[in-house]
Amino acid sequence: MTRIAVIDDYQLVAHRMADWDSFPAGTTVDFYQDHVSDHNALVERLKDYEIVQLMRERTPFQADLLDALPKLELLSGTGRGHYGSVDTTYAAQKGIVLTGTAGSSGSVEELAWGLILALVKKLPEEDRITREGPWQTLISPTLANRTLGIIGLGRLGKRMAQIGLAFNMNLTAWSPWLTEERAAEQGAKMVSREEFFATADVITVQIPLTAESKGLITAEDFGRMKPEAYFINTSRGPIADEAALIKVLQEGKIAGAGLDVFDVEPLPEGHPFLTMPNTLLTPHIGFVSEENYKAFYGNALDNIKAYLAGEPINMINPEALEHRK
Repeated sequence: MTRIAVIDDYQLVAHRMADWDSFPAGTTVDFYQDHVSDHNALVERLKDYEIVQLMRERTPFQADLLDALPKLELLSGTGRGHYGSVDTTYAAQKGIVLTGTAGSSGSVEELAWGLILALVKKLPEEDRITREGPWQTLISPTLANRTLGIIGLGRLGKRMAQIGLAFNMNLTAWSPWLTEERAAEQGAKMVSREEFFATADVITVQIPLTAESKGLITAEDFGRMKPEAYFINTSRGPIADEAALIKVLQEGKIAGAGLDVFDVEPLPEGHPFLTMPNTLLTPHIGFVSEENYKAFYGNALDNIKAYLAGEPINMINPEALEHRK
């Protein structure tokens, strides 16, 4: 009998996003809604499973956890990005296969623009004040003719640029890997790091988290931002120096931040972000949509079936099979 654990099913919807009943006879699937961060408790939960179905990076699988799960054969991942939460090299050495999936598009940039509009237009405050009784007490700026600074002009950065142009914004772009030609292709002007942070009215992060991008945005960068500027991060928390961001927000040196991602997730109780009036927070939902979940879980189901049939597909670390011989 093969046992499959579907973990971190926060909304308890994985069961309806794919046909889990279509597995061969003798396969059992268990769904877990709660997130377990304690190592021993996680080992106790997963020790009898051959296959674990992940949802993005919600639970890290590093060497210590992989060592504690001798029955584990397959980590069925979601997404094709950088699997920084899984020690893929060590998993391969232990013969544990990691697979990836495709997803749908649109949800991340939609959320990023939702955060931008809500912050700039002061929508949470306007809603609260209106419910309390006062009428038209705040004034907010327009986005037109202001500068949108985009860190990274890959797939998501390009979409952010397109929408920024639709709002008649000026576009600047910067990253250590960007070229003037690529920026110009998206209607953006590539500027120096110093000019980028000093002149943008809204800065949005659109690069993946890698060893090279971790800690890329520093205290010095935040210190260059204008007092009326906003910082948006729907990529990954560790790309920016979180302590430095907290400091400039607490001191009112920037207007605010819209954050979907954090150094530690879920956010720990008592975290400074939770009580800051100049932050707008969402619980890492940039990839969370009906369409994306159906794509993730549906493709993951295909990967698991192919693995059980002895013909694994979409492997992130195909060398794992060599270590089984």
